[in-house]
Amino acid sequence: MKNLVGIFFLIALASGCSSVSKKNDSTESAVTRFKARLDSLRIAAQIPGLSVVILLDTTVVHAGGLGFSDLEHKVPATADTPYNIASVTKPISAVVALRLVESGTLDLDLPMSSWEEFDEFCKDAREAGGIFFDDYTCADSTLTLRNVMGMTANGEAPGRRFFYNPISYSWASRPMMQATGQPFSTLVDSLVFRPAGMTRSARKHRKLPLRDDLAEALARPYHLDSTGTVVPSEPPGPQGDGAAGGVISTARDLARFDVALSTGRLLTEASKQEMWTPQQSPSGETLPYGIGWFVQTYAGETLLWHTGLWEGAYSALYLKVPARKLTLILLANSDGLWWDNPLDKAQVEKCPFAVAFLEAFK
Repeated sequence: MKNLVGIFFLIALASGCSSVSKKNDSTESAVTRFKARLDSLRIAAQIPGLSVVILLDTTVVHAGGLGFSDLEHKVPATADTPYNIASVTKPISAVVALRLVESGTLDLDLPMSSWEEFDEFCKDAREAGGIFFDDYTCADSTLTLRNVMGMTANGEAPGRRFFYNPISYSWASRPMMQATGQPFSTLVDSLVFRPAGMTRSARKHRKLPLRDDLAEALARPYHLDSTGTVVPSEPPGPQGDGAAGGVISTARDLARFDVALSTGRLLTEASKQEMWTPQQSPSGETLPYGIGWFVQTYAGETLLWHTGLWEGAYSALYLKVPARKLTLILLANSDGLWWDNPLDKAQVEKCPFAVAFLEAFK
């Protein structure tokens, strides 16, 4: 009888190992396919340097770099190369806001007019007008921080429609600072960077220079001149301590952020679901943004993502496929990852890098 039990145990063990081996082989093949396609896309987009991390659940299955973070000095791009991640900062800022909600320090549903200086910002914004503020609903007393961080602050009334407004989102740092009495950059460091173990990440703004080790290693930005030649770019201009941008990070550190989200070190499950649930209009229309994340359905799957763009300098893509427990992080030292995503839609399927990833891991 003992021998029979032992035989069954060995068969089960062998079967389990075989299943794990097949899974590993499948992932490895997908990574190989994607890496080959990725370098072709990078070259076609004339991106000098590209850093990449792929996660399966909480495991990094690939981390590396293609090309150069500094063309002139032939410094290779790696998973640890720091970049300005531009609007990929928004998911990080969303975590700060929801952590403050969890502690009872912040209410996303308070009227924006209850926060200091917002009326002045509203007046200036409406006078400035333009694409972001011609129909900005800041004078409406029902406008809330949830509307601002959910990109539903434009239209006939708050919450009626989606319109990507990065300038409005940037102002979301003000209520967080007022609620806590701390600079926003301090909140990001204490509520995200430190608990997630993001040691190669930092905030940078007009009054906060980038720390020396990251400044020295920062990927040099590039753009295409009028002849289509890759040339160095001027660094992005100075910003305030806003929620829309201002983070320098690496692909590997963003992977640490992703793992910390997955394992509950940053937010409760309820807060994550709130962040990743698309906003709904009063008429019941599902809008393509949660809190700090694009949320869309493509080919029958829910995709969570954010892109980042400093025109002529940097671009980024952070893409999650929850049903497959897959995550892709791409950082580039040019704007070559960018595609013309409309301000009123979510169309990550127009990004060839995203499509190549989704197809490789079918």
